[in-house]
Amino acid sequence: MPDFPLAVWIALAAVLGLLVGSFLNVVILRLPERMAAAWRQEARSVLELDADPAPLPPGIVREPSHCPQCKHPLSALDNIPLFGWLALGGRCRYCKCRISIQYPLVELLSGVLSAVVVGKFGPSWVALAGLALTWTLIALAGIDFRTQLLPDQLTFPLLWLGLLLSLLPMFVTAPAAIIGAAAGYLSLWSVYWAFKLLTGKEGMGYGDFKLLAALGAWMGPVALLPMVLLSSLIGALVGGSLILLRRHRREIPMPFGPFIAAAGWVWFIAGHGLLQGYMQLTGLR
Repeated sequence: MPDFPLAVWIALAAVLGLLVGSFLNVVILRLPERMAAAWRQEARSVLELDADPAPLPPGIVREPSHCPQCKHPLSALDNIPLFGWLALGGRCRYCKCRISIQYPLVELLSGVLSAVVVGKFGPSWVALAGLALTWTLIALAGIDFRTQLLPDQLTFPLLWLGLLLSLLPMFVTAPAAIIGAAAGYLSLWSVYWAFKLLTGKEGMGYGDFKLLAALGAWMGPVALLPMVLLSSLIGALVGGSLILLRRHRREIPMPFGPFIAAAGWVWFIAGHGLLQGYMQLTGLR
């Protein structure tokens, strides 16, 4: 790689993250719609019904970006990550409807987190793998937040990539990755069934099991308990704040995937430092 100062690599990562964040918005919005359309087609096929006359939702790659309200295609200037939304004042140029704050937030988050990853690992293959993990977690968190779904189309590739990287090994050894994946899945699976048997209700979805399994494959079994505790803490703080602010009703379930994704990313970046700080605080060695 070119011998640029680290600050230049961080800036380039931030710009790349903004661009990828724009694509992540497309994934967050369109992938669930495509999945729902595929499920409807499959159900109609099983029931031997006529094909659904409704057109398929826009594809993720080929169809250009457009206003979700008036469907007018967006210009190149409107599509500039973050700055396009700011220049438009958060409204569509054509129909003047409000553009969701999700768009700039996802782009900004992707840019900032990408810069942090490169700042942590430097210009390396490790940083590239970290960027792939970061972007996938952002997409999964956004989809789960909107739809309470964690698509297999994202969790399974993340799981397999973590297992493949362990063959190098890049982050953990292959045995640790395999045990981490299995333990991550089984830990939440056990909690799910214990909660369901006691209450008759489902406390989480199977996508949560798969996401924690994927993170276990990346970071090994040692990271699982801290990630679960950290995700529970983040979830309690966010959920409690939203209920107090009356932005979320207590009886409506809240997706757990975004908190698992956030805890996984935090542990990926700062887990060693957090563990060392805890050991020093408690006097453990």
